[in-house]
Amino acid sequence: MNVLARHTADATTVEEGLAIAEEQDRIYNDEMATQTAMANTLLTPRFYTTDFDELDSVDVTPVREEWDRLIAQMVSDPNKGHFRKNEDWDTVDWEGMDPDLKKEFIDFLISSCTAEFSGCVLYKEMKRRGNNKDITQLFQLMARDEARHAGFINDALREAGLRVNLGFLTQKKKYTYFRPKFIYYATYLSEKIGYARYITIFRHLQANPEHRFHPIFKWFEEWCNDEFSHGEAFALLMKTDPKLTSGRNVYWIKFFLTAVYATMYVRDHQRPVFHKALGVDPDWYAHAVYEKTSELTRQIFPIVLDIEHPNWQPLLVALQKANADLAAAATVRGPLGMIKRASARSRAATAFLRLMMIPSIKNDVPAQTRLEPCY
Repeated sequence: MNVLARHTADATTVEEGLAIAEEQDRIYNDEMATQTAMANTLLTPRFYTTDFDELDSVDVTPVREEWDRLIAQMVSDPNKGHFRKNEDWDTVDWEGMDPDLKKEFIDFLISSCTAEFSGCVLYKEMKRRGNNKDITQLFQLMARDEARHAGFINDALREAGLRVNLGFLTQKKKYTYFRPKFIYYATYLSEKIGYARYITIFRHLQANPEHRFHPIFKWFEEWCNDEFSHGEAFALLMKTDPKLTSGRNVYWIKFFLTAVYATMYVRDHQRPVFHKALGVDPDWYAHAVYEKTSELTRQIFPIVLDIEHPNWQPLLVALQKANADLAAAATVRGPLGMIKRASARSRAATAFLRLMMIPSIKNDVPAQTRLEPCY
């Protein structure tokens, strides 16, 4: 007889972790967080579906040696039991927290929970529908990790009297179809930029602990190592087919790099109080994350973005300003509101296209793909 683990941190499969989360959801019934997670905009995390038969047909023989080492590392499960509160979890004064900081921090937690669970849903479905042992094993392991992450964030939200109903999200949130190669590009970048974001915050707060206003940041190092491993898996998946990183697909790579970097910049500038509390300038943070991510993606991508180009930062600022104007115009009614929204959308599209037009930097992809966390 199987005994259900008492905490998502101890779950050894995604199914077990989700069953625990569902049981916990019955206790907490505040739906605000779930409704926020349900939102679908250009800046909110999305749920994806894909051609699972095509994914199932992937042959990892060309990367077998590196693949087996990565899978062995993930099977060893170094972070089992880590994502739970312990004596290092400080008491959080939610009632005494600055209202603006509380609002932005809760938004950060909900967005993070949704993003982690988005990966869990996609990976779990691939594991369920596939027959290829190599692929289904990988996606089972990644789904296990993402379920733990989402469960841990929900633990933090429950202290504020909130929680994201993960089961409801699975059934009701809109799914976006991406071809497998687009899943590779988007998810690889999501995992690698996630690593860069978490480790940058963790190292900053390690050096400046007075800015650690919530204990969850203490868990970011092990957290980002999971993200790093998942990114390594997608790098190896892309390496199995050289066409994915050559020819016309290089333009798709540039599009996804630009879109991921730009989305991060705009989204982070929506949380000025949150970043001020961390002691982090959003522009400095963005550039630090771009630098790390660009260096990491050299393992598989034949180009990197020129983030030092003189037009790069001004165009990001223009994109962010257009997005802020669009949000402000959302409450303006009548013809004037329509004109303001159209103008903001036009300026945002122009800024993004100009970012895409900045010449990229060619990269000679190394023969050895695997990397280890070093930041």
